[in-house]
Amino acid sequence: MATTAAGTRQEELAFIRVDGVRIAYADTGGTGTPLVLVHGSWGSHHNWDAVVPGLAERFRVVSYDRRGHSESQRPPGHGHFSEDVADLAALIEQLGVAPAWVVGSSFGAAVTVKLAAARPEILRGIVAHEPPLFGLLEAGSQEAHAVAEIESGPLTEVGRRIATGDHAGAAEQFAEQVALGPGSWARLPEAMRAMMIANAPTFLDELRDTERLLVGEAELARYGGPALLTSGDQSPPIFQHIERQLAKLLPHASRITYSGAGHIPHVTHPEEYVAALVGFIESHEVDRR
Repeated sequence: MATTAAGTRQEELAFIRVDGVRIAYADTGGTGTPLVLVHGSWGSHHNWDAVVPGLAERFRVVSYDRRGHSESQRPPGHGHFSEDVADLAALIEQLGVAPAWVVGSSFGAAVTVKLAAARPEILRGIVAHEPPLFGLLEAGSQEAHAVAEIESGPLTEVGRRIATGDHAGAAEQFAEQVALGPGSWARLPEAMRAMMIANAPTFLDELRDTERLLVGEAELARYGGPALLTSGDQSPPIFQHIERQLAKLLPHASRITYSGAGHIPHVTHPEEYVAALVGFIESHEVDRR
């Protein structure tokens, strides 16, 4: 496996098909415990480049491009998160790695949590970092009001920019005003900025999905596997509100907070991220033996 000057790993991708849609994935192989990584909006499997080598020392690591992102196919029409959940389940089953650990970030974490509600039998456990499942917030609460302001303000403008073809402006605004904070766009590696711009059209689909902020609470409460919910202490406090709600629903949930990190600790704090995952997963794998 080589690394380019831009910092992205170069590996040979493989492909599966789910309902005729081509999904690209990378697989470190081996006989270790299977671990599937699910990236967030605007991204690709390269979002995990900084942590895959460390994780691959202990696990068989599979990362992939969610439909509509980078090397995976973007079918015509509006996409839905239910398709992302089905894609993830199909990837696990077609590779023969069920039950697997699934680790997700941001909207990838939302897909991970939704999979736990829909297909618990193919999971060993889940790890979710700051899933934007804002539908879990109490209606009329201060937190719900804050989300409504973001939805009607920056996110509406991001969607408008994508729809009019200003993908670069949309990506920058999303990074600066929604996800990462002021000044973040200039600090991102050039390859990551290019990836976000290229994947902007799929984010418009995500914005239009009326189910994107929701998860089946009754179904999720029946998920009996281990779950690690993580957040960064530099992220907006609303994510911790969501994780507290998730922790009430998940019978075997644990929570940790990354010190000095925000929405993408696997990029900014890879060593701490790997250590947390290894410690949590291996503690539960011992119980399985």
